[in-house]
Amino acid sequence: MSDDKLTETRISSETVFHGRLMHAKRDVVRLHNGHETTREYIVHPGAVLIVPLLDDGRLVFERQFRYPLGRAFIELPAGKIDPNEDPLQTGQRELQEETGYTAREWHHLTTLHPCIGYSDERILIYLATTLEAGQHRRDDDESLEIFTLTLAEAMDAMRRGEITDGKTMIALFWAEKHLSGAW
Repeated sequence: MSDDKLTETRISSETVFHGRLMHAKRDVVRLHNGHETTREYIVHPGAVLIVPLLDDGRLVFERQFRYPLGRAFIELPAGKIDPNEDPLQTGQRELQEETGYTAREWHHLTTLHPCIGYSDERILIYLATTLEAGQHRRDDDESLEIFTLTLAEAMDAMRRGEITDGKTMIALFWAEKHLSGAW
């Protein structure tokens, strides 16, 4: 399957906003049919989400207040990729910083593109096993509650609408398929 008739070619690009985490861009592009149009999008450094699995089968979760929506959410640990950082190192760093856990075994489950219509963000999802508890190293602006759920409890919480974070939901479905041996 060829993308030749779908590809858009950048003619010009401007930065509309430059922030600490993300940037907004406005590009003029040429379509395959020769027409020109504008594309606005967010440039994001990418992120890693970790599915931390304890030896007893429970998963490590966090509750965190998310300002844009004005409420706390149940999420799996995650964080942005720093410049020139390998995504696996991001996962290892974020798991330890946020939860205090370290993991000896890491398995890449999938890569997610959560906002393809308006952002280049990608989220790499890892399963982390053989965990060891330690001391967290949260940033000064991070307030989290750490707790555990079994996969079944997490799936029930998602069904009841208690877990609504998209990246966490997708990671739970992937973990379920991987851990059952279906995938």
